[in-house]
Amino acid sequence: MKIIICDDQSIIREGLELLLRLEPDIEIAGLAQDGEEALELTARYHPDLVLMDLKMPGMNGVVATRRIRSAYPLTKVLVLTTFDDDEWVFDAIRAGAAGYILKDTPRDKVIEAIHGTYSGKSYLDPAIAGKLMQHVSNRQVEPRSVLTDKLTPREVDVLTALSHGLSNTDISAKLFLSEGTIRNHISSIFTKLEITDRTQAAIIAIRHGLDKD
Repeated sequence: MKIIICDDQSIIREGLELLLRLEPDIEIAGLAQDGEEALELTARYHPDLVLMDLKMPGMNGVVATRRIRSAYPLTKVLVLTTFDDDEWVFDAIRAGAAGYILKDTPRDKVIEAIHGTYSGKSYLDPAIAGKLMQHVSNRQVEPRSVLTDKLTPREVDVLTALSHGLSNTDISAKLFLSEGTIRNHISSIFTKLEITDRTQAAIIAIRHGLDKD
């Protein structure tokens, strides 16, 4: 996979580069010191994934994530930052980030998050996931009919499974459907709900009370 690393601190950029170059299936396409440079490098190299810091001078990581995801939807963004502030978490996810991990995450977990994000999974650092789910759960539940009017009954089943954090393999076994069929349902859900990743799907499901099923 081709990766761009974006962080305003050179020691972080270079440290991550050294760390990731040890992985035989990872190619470092470029290093960016702010969001604008990350956007330029993404336009030039079309990476599979951008490791994105959030609080940077100039164009911050939230804005850069939104612009990258809008212009290059095949490029995933994994946020890597020292901050677990609630609003930054929510803004990054709303902007289209596929995952959010802290900079003190152990090396093996960083690699796991990168591979998982590349393969289509969403990774939220445990320190952040609880805050996110509590925030969403505390919001007033919206009418379930908002979803059932848009989705087929089987798509609602799949969305419910996504809200429980199940993988495609787990959903396939639970619903007695092939993984290919599950992927098709997820793609249809994303299109109908105008979202781009599983984290956003799970948030919508929780807001509409599907996680209680």
